[in-house]
Amino acid sequence: MVSTVGRKGRSTINVWPGYVDALATLLLSVVFLLTVFVVGQFFLGQELTGRDATLARLNRQLADLTDLLALERSNRQTSETELRSLRSTLAMVEAERDQAKTQAEAATVSAGAGASADAQLEAERGATKRARSQVDVLNEQIAAMRRQLAALEDALSASENRDKESQARIAELGSRLNVALAQKVQELARYRSDFFGRLRQILGSRPDIRIVGDRFVLQSEVLFPAGSATLKPEAAPELDRIAAAIGDLAKQIPPDLPWVLRVDGHTDARPIATSQFPSNWALSAARAIAVVQYLAGKGIAPQHLLAGAFGEFQPLDGGTTEEAYARNRRIELKLTER
Repeated sequence: MVSTVGRKGRSTINVWPGYVDALATLLLSVVFLLTVFVVGQFFLGQELTGRDATLARLNRQLADLTDLLALERSNRQTSETELRSLRSTLAMVEAERDQAKTQAEAATVSAGAGASADAQLEAERGATKRARSQVDVLNEQIAAMRRQLAALEDALSASENRDKESQARIAELGSRLNVALAQKVQELARYRSDFFGRLRQILGSRPDIRIVGDRFVLQSEVLFPAGSATLKPEAAPELDRIAAAIGDLAKQIPPDLPWVLRVDGHTDARPIATSQFPSNWALSAARAIAVVQYLAGKGIAPQHLLAGAFGEFQPLDGGTTEEAYARNRRIELKLTER
């Protein structure tokens, strides 16, 4: 917009409306980006909550199926015991039946041999009748036992089928549980990648701070004097930046995701034996604890911190030069599962 100033006859340009338009456009862009971020966080939270509920339900189903399978196997063992006992009893009854049948046949032969006395004949006939009656009773018992045996075999067959079905369901649930756990590991891996990226930015490309695998490695000389577990004053800025990165990351990780920052102490192979540190293990442990306590003092939740000590037993360099010893004296930081 152009306006004319009459006092001195000069023309001036009023650019204030253009500034207002530009600021309004910028403000709308920021609001839009914040809206997209909030919506994304909402849907991410919903997805993580649903995934945790599914994981808990799978664990409960797996426990229930395991209990049912154990009960089914116990019942099947009892049935198998009863089956063996019934088969043994059946064999005994069949033996008795055969013996009674043999006695009845012998009595019949004896009766038909023409005994001279009527009393002896009557006795033989009575014995034959009793033997046949006993055989009939034993035959009925054997038939009943065979029916019971068939019923037990059917029950065992059904139990074995249910056992196979339960094992198949357990295998399926185990597979689904593994998938859910793998998703949890992937989530933690994503946050670990974010953590490493953040540390790279804040620590830069210093030669005494490097990455080995999935760990950040700080040379001991950056943090401690030789043979000491007391942090140097100049170590505070580095640890403060690390604590800030951890604090920012902790706000993003869901509270139900179990994670810790593991701080491991390592020494070189040369032994130490002082009143304060009787071994390299003691020195590496004291240094790891010192770093953990410092980070806790900077607001990192203690339940997310872990101090480990390896002494000289996990060297990065197997050499015996001063450079090799220096590489092995280190503090390692690793974001991992609890």
